[in-house]
Order: sequence, then C-alpha cells, then structure tokens
Amino acid sequence: MKENGILVFSDGAAKGNPGPGGWGAIVVTPDGQVTELGGGEAHTTNNRMELTAAIAGLSQVKKLEGPVDVYTDSTYVIRGIRDWIHTWRRRNWTTTEGTPVLNRELWQQLDALVAARPRGTVTWHYVRGHAGIPGNERVDTIADSFARGVPVALYEGPLSGYDVPIHDLPDDTSTPARPSEGRGTRAKAKAYSYLSLVDGTVMRHATWADCESRVKGRSGARFKKAASAAEEAAILKSWGVG
Repeated sequence: MKENGILVFSDGAAKGNPGPGGWGAIVVTPDGQVTELGGGEAHTTNNRMELTAAIAGLSQVKKLEGPVDVYTDSTYVIRGIRDWIHTWRRRNWTTTEGTPVLNRELWQQLDALVAARPRGTVTWHYVRGHAGIPGNERVDTIADSFARGVPVALYEGPLSGYDVPIHDLPDDTSTPARPSEGRGTRAKAKAYSYLSLVDGTVMRHATWADCESRVKGRSGARFKKAASAAEEAAILKSWGVG
C-alpha cells in the first residue's frame, strides 16, 4: 500500500448464484477514518455483488485525492477492469465471441470511477479468500450476512477504535496465473466447457469466471475444464454423475 494512500477492501457473495446476494466494502482514508459499507439484493450473482462492492468502495472516495489500493479475492473483477475492459470498449461492449458483455452497466460504472482518477493511481490487489487476511475476512462476513439476511453492524469511525487489523496485508498480491500461463509458447487448448459440482448439482459454464464464481467459498465444490465433449463426459462420470 502506498504511503498516505486510500485503502479499500471489497467482496461479494450469492447464495445459489443466482440467488440472494450481498456485498461488503471497507474504506480507510489517510486521515485515519474507517467506513464499512454493505448491502444486498434478493436475486443476483456473485459476480454482480463483487462488482457492486468495488463500485461502492471507489464511490465512497471519489472526492478524495490520492492513490487507491483495492484488495479483492475476485479475479473476475481484477482481470476485467485491468485487462478485458479495453477490448470490450473497442468492440462496443461485446466479447471476442461477439456476445454482449455480462454486467455491462456495472463494468461501465466501475470503469468511470477508475477513469475519473489520475492514470495509474488505482492499484488492484488479489487476496486469497478465507486465508486469514483480516480485511478480506471482514468484508466476507459483511457480504455473507447481507446475502443471508442477517443483521450486521457496520463500523464508521476512527481507525484507533476499529477492532480489525486492517493494515495486516499480504506481501504477495499478484493475480494467480491461469492454467495455461507460464508453460512456454505452446498454444492454449480451447475449452469445450467448464464444469462445476456444488451440493450434488452440476452446472456447465461458458467461461472460467462464471465457473469460479459458483464454486468460490463452497465447501466440497469441484470444478474442471473440458477440452472436448468426450472429456466432459469422462469428467462427469468420474464425479459419479455421468
């Protein structure tokens, strides 16, 4: 984190994905003030809640100057705002496959908030979920509480009175490499599908981001990429659902 910078933690959750959802954010300003934010929706997705949390955090500080460090466990948010969004803009908000970008209105809100700050002053950090990072654990609790409809008290006040060691930050916040990265120049095998198994129910996904969002934080969840129909069938059989 940059000296005299603004610190933001954000997280989202959805029960059922889609289903009841919640989001949480923590904002710490250079003057030593902490603001917890949170909310929920009756029917939404994990990805929408992750985006909403990041938007809320940056909206809270849009009138403040200085660098902003955003910590999230969503590779969907980080890769989207840092990499994918440039292509989406050039293609008039369609994917490389020519389909409309999901959650376009949220991506545009987040894009506008980042663009409103001096170039390069918003830094995105990946933190692994449920790894004991105090800020991430707290926003996860907020998001999960709103998703479940459970009341949660949100703190607003001086850092000196905040019982979360929010500045205990991980040394490595690099975004995890995709399975194909770091393996030389060999061409990446195109996915036929992405499969997830949660609570005995299998779902087929067109993108890894959608698959990841379904299994995130779900105990006993399984997931795998299939390169062909035959491989998909073999995976399902190995899971006992083929």
